[in-house]
Amino acid sequence: MTRSVSLRQVSKNFDAIVAVDNVDLDIEDGEFFSMLGPSGSGKTTCLRMIAGFEVPTSGKVYLHGEDVTDQPPYERDVNTVFQDFALFPHMTVAQNVGYGLMVKKVSSTEMIQRVDEALGLVRLQGFEGRKPSQLSGGQRQRVALARALVNRPSVLLLDEPLGALDLKLRQAMQVELKSLQREVGITFIFVTHDQDEALTMSDRMAVFNHGQVAQVGTPAEVYENPVNEFVAGFVGVSNVISGDLAMLVRGSPEAFTVRPEKISLTDPVHTPEPSQCAVEGVVSNATYLGAFTKYRVAVGTTHLIVVSQNMGSQQGEVAKEVGRAVRLVWDKDSCRPLADTTEPAPVNAGVTK
Repeated sequence: MTRSVSLRQVSKNFDAIVAVDNVDLDIEDGEFFSMLGPSGSGKTTCLRMIAGFEVPTSGKVYLHGEDVTDQPPYERDVNTVFQDFALFPHMTVAQNVGYGLMVKKVSSTEMIQRVDEALGLVRLQGFEGRKPSQLSGGQRQRVALARALVNRPSVLLLDEPLGALDLKLRQAMQVELKSLQREVGITFIFVTHDQDEALTMSDRMAVFNHGQVAQVGTPAEVYENPVNEFVAGFVGVSNVISGDLAMLVRGSPEAFTVRPEKISLTDPVHTPEPSQCAVEGVVSNATYLGAFTKYRVAVGTTHLIVVSQNMGSQQGEVAKEVGRAVRLVWDKDSCRPLADTTEPAPVNAGVTK
């Protein structure tokens, strides 16, 4: 498989601030690749260097094997979709979509054809004469996508394009974006701080932290086998167990992580299988969340999060769980060792220690 984009030892400094720190990254042709990380992690700066809006302080940017580090944006075979859509309010949908073709002096006949094709891709036929103010948020997002796709780029860059949409619309657009990417077959590079978006849409993803790439892999690889505590906490909710509790569970103080949905909450008299780990604790909090319940269980000085699917529980019954003595059981195969636990987890990431 050929590479659409490659970054080689790319760094970007803004005065004394190191926004991107020696990043190496390869993105394959035709894949949906996400750059995931908290604010200030360097993901958007990397996207802007691929687009040509920023020039690396050091390192090289390659598009299809060609060094484009010093090329201006208009010479690169990429287009960018921004969070704020950046539509011209005084122009119609057709005029917005065709604006780039007009600048390139494409003939009116070809422009009409390509605009029609682009609007067909995003299912906006019949909206050609409307102004952006007459569209919903999801429709404006589709216009921004059509405007980028009409130029037939080999790489489409998306800078948190769903951030301005409400939850229901954002979830619907996630499915539509992935479907659209499969249909057009070009490389999508998607920047987000939302783990659900990255897990839902990506063929592969890179997790950014402090200007560096912490881990690259498929969503399943990153979620099931996080390389360090930061990734375990940022991509989903995870329990990090170390020290005395790790020694009790596995006979070693080395840290490991286990996901909340892998843990079963059982009675204290439950006898685990030889292939299982088990600890005893007390439920300190139970939160009813409709399809599932989230439990916080005190195991000595450590609190573990357990998520159980509701097969018939009612909210009132869940509240009675607080204070109950329990035994937590999970398969030994669900334990994932952490190569590096020196990096603190992000605030509110759900990592418990």
